[in-house]
Amino acid sequence: MDLGSSFIAAIRWQDAVDILLNSYILFRLYVLFRGTNVIRVIVGIAFLWVFQRVAVAMGLIVTSWAMQGIIAGAALIIIIVFRNEIRSVLQAKNLRGLLWGFPYAAERPPLEVISESVYELARRRIGALIVLPAKDDLEDTCQGGLAWKGQLSKEMLLSIFWNGNPVHDGAVVLQGRQVQQVGTILPLSKREDLPSYYGTRHRAAVGLAEVSDALVVVVSEERGQVVVAKGGELLPIQDNLQLEEILANHGARGLHPRAESWRDKLELGTAALVSTICVLGIWFSFARGLETFTSLEIPIEYMNRSSSMEIFGASVNTINLNLSGSGALIRSLNPDQVKVKLDLSRAKVGPNSYTITREDIDLPPGINLKSVAPATVEVTLDVPVEKELPIQADWSGKLPENLILESVKLVPERVRVVGGSQILKEIDTLYTDKLPLNTLKTSGAMTTRLALQPGTLKIADGARDKVVVRFTLRERRVR
Repeated sequence: MDLGSSFIAAIRWQDAVDILLNSYILFRLYVLFRGTNVIRVIVGIAFLWVFQRVAVAMGLIVTSWAMQGIIAGAALIIIIVFRNEIRSVLQAKNLRGLLWGFPYAAERPPLEVISESVYELARRRIGALIVLPAKDDLEDTCQGGLAWKGQLSKEMLLSIFWNGNPVHDGAVVLQGRQVQQVGTILPLSKREDLPSYYGTRHRAAVGLAEVSDALVVVVSEERGQVVVAKGGELLPIQDNLQLEEILANHGARGLHPRAESWRDKLELGTAALVSTICVLGIWFSFARGLETFTSLEIPIEYMNRSSSMEIFGASVNTINLNLSGSGALIRSLNPDQVKVKLDLSRAKVGPNSYTITREDIDLPPGINLKSVAPATVEVTLDVPVEKELPIQADWSGKLPENLILESVKLVPERVRVVGGSQILKEIDTLYTDKLPLNTLKTSGAMTTRLALQPGTLKIADGARDKVVVRFTLRERRVR
């Protein structure tokens, strides 16, 4: 219970959107390509992927490597081999059909297709024999026949019973929306009371109806008449509405539009559930798999600083982050994807202390923060001001004993510097870099730089950053 609660609590809203979006994409692919060879190959690739993940979990290196190659090759094969099938599916759909349409809503019920086909055959005076099984098995009753497994359509039935087709004399066995068999031979009835103008097709229809609960539709080639045989009786059909009513009352599966619609809905609902479970499993194995740790040194970014203040010091410039996540995510992690941002909108002049929290750190999805070092950062802010200060030479060492430093003149004598107001309050004089006395022999001049302490001080724009020191030496008088 605790494990499940912690797992649910760990899922962010981004994870939920990620799972639902990819589940819907997978579901839409199934809806668009169901019934085609493409979907069967995709299902096979999915099983290979599951097998590959099991091989990885078991440490089967060679098997895992081989499965990865097979999956990559199979994905390429789908695009190349089934490109025509893929193109026909995508071209036949408008945007609504691609994104949220359901094909079963546009399909006509099989009984309408059968009725329209039968009367088209009758109009063209093409003989036909159509069998619609109910509960009885016809395998022992019917002989011969070729397995067809084709999608039921008017064009399909017209082509099967066309006189030039080798199987046009046999019967067609239908099952729902499929043509199961063609060229099937039915048992002939031995009844003597059948009208003399009924030929072999009618006797075959009555013969099958006598020994099974199947319904047989007969189209006469000579008269263009439609007759239905069921239970050993022949019933002439006046129009397509009467034929549809008889077909609707027949117990054959898959003829009724409502039953077919519910079966489609159940199939699509199952596909949606399976898609969600598959994506959830992929997400879990990718984002919540075996935990791996890493450590990154990330520079601090300061945000929302007041334009009147500047940063004059910080205790650290980088933060060490200890991160965890699945091995795949950690290996693909780029340090540029991780940010440490401090909000200085409430900072005041002087030192400010900030504690680094999870809200201050931007991490890619699936990456978890374990620890931060240091946890506290000291940031000093101040209002930059400009101040003119006198310059003084900073001598070091000792002059030779026979020399005396008589005078010193600096050019310039004063310089303008920029720094924090609080710092400049404490500074009255600027010094040059160290000037060694022990190297002086005669009067002269030397050029040096200013020693800006602290380091946050800067020379103002337009001011000279170098100082010329002119000095005069004289010899010490010996008494």
